[in-house]
Amino acid sequence: MKNKKLAIIGADKHQLPLVLKAKEMGVETHCFDQDREGYTRCKAVADYFHPISVFEKEQILEKCRELKVDGVTTKSNEQYVPIVAYVAENMGLPGNRYEDMLIAANKFSRRQAFERHGVKSPRFVLAHEKNDLSDFQYPLVVKPADCGKGVGVVKVEKEEDLREAIRQAQNLSLRKEVIIEEFIEGLEAGVDIISCGGEHHILAIKEREMFFDENHCLQKIADHYPFELPAHIEAKIIDETKKALNAIHFNYGASKAKFILTNENEWFIIDINPKMGGHNLLKAHNGYEYIKGLIDVALGQFEKPVFRQKKYTGQYICRENTESIRQAIENKDKDPDIVNAGMYKEPYLGRTGFLNYQSDIKRRWK
Repeated sequence: MKNKKLAIIGADKHQLPLVLKAKEMGVETHCFDQDREGYTRCKAVADYFHPISVFEKEQILEKCRELKVDGVTTKSNEQYVPIVAYVAENMGLPGNRYEDMLIAANKFSRRQAFERHGVKSPRFVLAHEKNDLSDFQYPLVVKPADCGKGVGVVKVEKEEDLREAIRQAQNLSLRKEVIIEEFIEGLEAGVDIISCGGEHHILAIKEREMFFDENHCLQKIADHYPFELPAHIEAKIIDETKKALNAIHFNYGASKAKFILTNENEWFIIDINPKMGGHNLLKAHNGYEYIKGLIDVALGQFEKPVFRQKKYTGQYICRENTESIRQAIENKDKDPDIVNAGMYKEPYLGRTGFLNYQSDIKRRWK
């Protein structure tokens, strides 16, 4: 029996785990991306590399038809999701509708979909010259409509700082679109999901430690699995996650949701991104192979997730002002719960190092 063929949109470093897992599964891999430094990490690893920009959807479709691929997917860039959908829809492969994914790939249009379907999220507007924010309460949050990983997300404490925050966010946005929303204070929960045929499987809920730095930019401190919540709150988060996915018509693939839980036990969905969260931490937590699941969805061979274990796992981000984390990294060999840790040669987005852990008991480093 011939190997199945998988088209992978993107060939940068973020797609590498997807390529490696597909090859391990005996799947023939075809990566599409521009042939330029920074975009070809998978070129030497994939079975085939096609030097076509990820945004040339017609060219990619033509090549995929020629190859007779059995599935198409991507791992970690929401801007690639419409291209995946375009190829899948036109070839009759498992996947979402292209028009729906144009909405799903943009924060503002996602929020509009939430509003239409009664999904509870912070009040928001699209930034423009004539915004009337007289009934909005400061602080506000300003964010580009099409950037991920918290890039460009800024907390604005007073009105006189708003215009500059919008300008900076516009400079980061491909479409020059910026969202202004009311700031919701509370604990942050992250939800990892995989969907197939409109059925959404909740893989885990994690606790996220976030903060706004001295420049009012959003930064991550840590992720922890699992987030041990009261049963009624967990049930509400699960229900609202599925409701949000249905609102954007996301029926196939990996996604992740973000919630804020206030001190009054109110919950607000901040966003839902049509891309994969941290697969290694998830596997360490419950044994589920997230990337394999994503490949199986694309190839039409998906099976309901099975969780083989329950461990306390997580990751800390080391920064210049997190001395305790740096010390833990330096002494990692003395702590059996630290499974991977190190300092970066050069800081990345303010990050100087990382610490991953796995334990049978709840652990925290402060």
